[in-house]
Parts: sequence; C-alpha cells; structure tokens
Amino acid sequence: MWLRRTAVGAMVVPLAFLVLRDAPVRLVAPEGGTAKPATPAGAPRPAIVTRAQWHADESLVKEDAVYTGTVRAVFVHHTGHTNQYDCADAPEMLRAMEEAHVRGEGWDDIGYNFVVDRCGTVYEGRAGGVGRSVRGAHATGFNAHSVGIAALGTFGPGVRVPKALIEGIAKVGAWKLDRAVDPKGFVRMVSTNDESLYRRGEVVYLHAVAGHRDTFQTYCPGEALYEQLPTVRAEMARLRAAARQR
Repeated sequence: MWLRRTAVGAMVVPLAFLVLRDAPVRLVAPEGGTAKPATPAGAPRPAIVTRAQWHADESLVKEDAVYTGTVRAVFVHHTGHTNQYDCADAPEMLRAMEEAHVRGEGWDDIGYNFVVDRCGTVYEGRAGGVGRSVRGAHATGFNAHSVGIAALGTFGPGVRVPKALIEGIAKVGAWKLDRAVDPKGFVRMVSTNDESLYRRGEVVYLHAVAGHRDTFQTYCPGEALYEQLPTVRAEMARLRAAARQR
C-alpha cells in the first residue's frame, strides 16, 4: 500500500484511499474510443490466467467496463504484498485484493488491468476483456489510453526483482502497447485530473513505459522495480523486434 504525502504538515495518507477515484466504469466507448481489440498487436499475446481461472468474484463488480482508444502508455505498479509467497497462492491473493478493493475501499473492481507474480505468471485484473482497451483505475489523471500492470509484491530499495517478473511485465506490455509506440521512447499524454502531478488539461511527455510515481505523488512501484524499468523497456523492444522477424 503506497503512501502519499499531503499538503497538511507531514501527514501521510495511504495511497490506496486516493488512487482509484477517477475511474468509473460503464459499458460504453467514449468518443474516439473502441471496444474492439487493437489489431494487429506489436507482439504476441502472452499466456494469461483469466478472471474465471483465478475465480474472481464477479458479483463484486459494481459496473461494467469503459473502453478507451489504443494503449499509448504502460504504467508499472507494485501491489504492496509480501514478497515471501508461493506462486501457487497468487490466485488466492488476487481474490483477497479484489474483495479489499471493492468491499473495503468502495471501488468498482480491481484497479490494475494485469497483475504479474514473481514467477512471471500474468493474471487478468480489471474486468472487461484482456484484448480490449479497458480503462483501468491505476493512474489518476492518466487512466485513459494506458494499461496498468502491477507486480505482486513490494519492491523497495535493495529488494531483488525476479527476472521472471520483469519478463512477465514486458510480455504483456509489448502486447498491449500500440505497435506504433516505441517502448523505449516517450509519448504525449494529457492529464485529466488535478490530483495527479499535473494540472487537468496539462500536456506532458512521459516514458511510454513509466512508473506510477511519474504521474502521482507515490513511491510506487518501489525503488527497486523503478530502477528496472529500462530493462523492461529493452525487453519489450526485443520482443517486438522478434515478432517482426517472424
């Protein structure tokens, strides 16, 4: 669970109470958006454990999904869980996270589009269809035209980030990111919420593969994982180059 320092003295507020507020979900396609899968993708779709397979409780989901346009940015997060888990327990951890997000915090669904465990397994997060441009609730002000990928665990300074986890993030990112966007490049984005680091309507240029902290006052995705983002970008570029050669 991330911390956000407020403007009132040195008070610290858990970010979990703040980060998902600008993401109502409805089964609509906003102007310029699409509910259709983005085709063709820049890299093959990785193996994904679906919500049905990890036994998500669909009765908890309050609304249907909102679909936006193609994915122009990947935001990397960490979930705040302990790192000392057995990967076989990841589905149970996801079910607990779903319940905590919806019943505990009052959100519509899990905020992240995808979650990757330390073994590199990719899980479907927010409902709406993995092949569609589902607006997540993971990056206040920048949820549209982006995908949120969360690493299951906590990655503060000095924590070893498993190679399989890095590769799992790269696989889903390479697949979801618009094929016209260079994973090692920058993208033009517009903030939609004054609670981000940027005023509503402000134009910013971000890494196409960014950390949550790049748009919000938070330590997420943790110092260790943030330092690995160049590796994630390079692996995404490698996967795309390999796909072009097939």
